[in-house]
Amino acid sequence: MNKIIIIVLTGLVLNLMACSSEEAKHADVALSSIQCGMCEKTIESGMGKVNGVTKFDVDLKEKVGHVTYKASIVNLAAIEKAISTLGYQANNTKADPTAYEALPGCCKIGGMH
Repeated sequence: MNKIIIIVLTGLVLNLMACSSEEAKHADVALSSIQCGMCEKTIESGMGKVNGVTKFDVDLKEKVGHVTYKASIVNLAAIEKAISTLGYQANNTKADPTAYEALPGCCKIGGMH
């Protein structure tokens, strides 16, 4: 009886591990319009609120975001759109013009406007 319980529990654990690792995807997002640390904080904070995004780190020097997300919940296009709504370009997805205009001057291309 104990062997059956151990086999069943082992199977459940392995199944859960397989499901969670299958879902996790990693991608890099070009953030060509970011300018400063405030941009970095805005994007990381905003992406933390996107359902399915489990991690988002901005590399300000390289102007890239490293994202980990659950593919069953969100896809890369939706992530790019979410960044756009924050006022930044994400890969080939242009920044939402209204959101961009609302950014502080230091976050706009060319500095203070």
